[in-house]
Amino acid sequence: MSSNAAPQPAPASRQALSVLFSSTFAFTVCFAVWTMFSVLGVPLKTELSLNETQFGLLIATPVLTGSLVRVPLGMLTDRFGGRPVFALVLLVCVPPLYLMAHATSYAQFLVLALFVGLAGGTFSVGTPYVARWFAPERRGFAMGVFGAGNSGSALNMFVAPLVIGAFGWTMLPQAYAALMLGTAVLFWLFSHSDPSHRMSSGTGLRQQLSVLKDPRVWRYCQYYSVVFGGYVALALWITKYYVSEYGFDLTLAAFLAMVFSLPGGVLRALGGWFSDRFGAYVVTWWVMWVCWVCFFLLSYPQTQMTIQTLQGPVSLHIGLNSIVFTILLFVVGVAMAIGKASVFKFISDDYSDNIGAVSGVVGLAGGLGGFILPILFGALLDITGIYSSAFMLLYGTVCVSLVFMHYSYRGTPRAGTELTGTI
Repeated sequence: MSSNAAPQPAPASRQALSVLFSSTFAFTVCFAVWTMFSVLGVPLKTELSLNETQFGLLIATPVLTGSLVRVPLGMLTDRFGGRPVFALVLLVCVPPLYLMAHATSYAQFLVLALFVGLAGGTFSVGTPYVARWFAPERRGFAMGVFGAGNSGSALNMFVAPLVIGAFGWTMLPQAYAALMLGTAVLFWLFSHSDPSHRMSSGTGLRQQLSVLKDPRVWRYCQYYSVVFGGYVALALWITKYYVSEYGFDLTLAAFLAMVFSLPGGVLRALGGWFSDRFGAYVVTWWVMWVCWVCFFLLSYPQTQMTIQTLQGPVSLHIGLNSIVFTILLFVVGVAMAIGKASVFKFISDDYSDNIGAVSGVVGLAGGLGGFILPILFGALLDITGIYSSAFMLLYGTVCVSLVFMHYSYRGTPRAGTELTGTI
């Protein structure tokens, strides 16, 4: 007797689950290290007498390296597999982390930060490594789980103030060096390799990068520079924002910053599920609109206004208190978490045979956004003296993104169905 029921997808193997969780753990630690200057930079700003632009450059420098290496690391993953490449990056980051405790000048910190930034490149290693262990109908969720390692920024905001408060700032990079070394050992023990996941040795660099001719790749770069680049930039900037704008101490400021960073990381798996269920375009479109509304409200500076009335002058204060500000940041964090997963659902659907190279290019665009934005935040603050100018800039980028996304598609796709619109 035949059945008309649709076949159920096979459950993920034990090896696949082991790869997923070991990679997610390793990426979480890497992201904590990658964003360590979001907290470490606050005492260093005082010790080194940095202005806002110099501070922005310091916290953004690791992001630059982590962005630039994503393309080559993605291609190395396609060629040699994710396990050896991931483990090698973890080990390479240990020496510069340890040496950072002995740095004494701004230039030394910048140079060491460049090497520490290699940790951020593990995203383009783990994404194709994890994706190839799962069937297409499960990849969105699997990559969302891996991407939840972005919550490493929240881990950093919890651990770093405690370490700095108890032992001084020099202990933090040493502790992270030991953590990275231990993570490399654990990752190697619990991860696996599958030779069938590697690309043919006859595939050359030109062939791997031929996808750059596809306008869809550049469209996905644009989306990711907003949802990931903006997330990284805010994760680096927001602790100091709380200290400067609301006068909180470092521990409280970092704790409140976790309200943004934590959902921005752990809920990425939810974004993967939404993308599998409703389609990447629909999910990304609504993410952009939510960010647009929140950034509009966050952009308004603290304003003292005096109105002349018949009864005399009346003073009004307009501005967000710390509670409303934190709630809006939480909403942005949730939206960006979902958006980061939806963009990579686009990639897994369209480039299942070359995920490494494409995810590297898209990750590069997002990482460069995370590098450039904190520097611009600092420059705008030096020029205008308005703390909320950072959100004014983000509001403008989302406006451009919405217009660009609207005209990049011919019509609105049905849930679960993407269009092949041209730019």
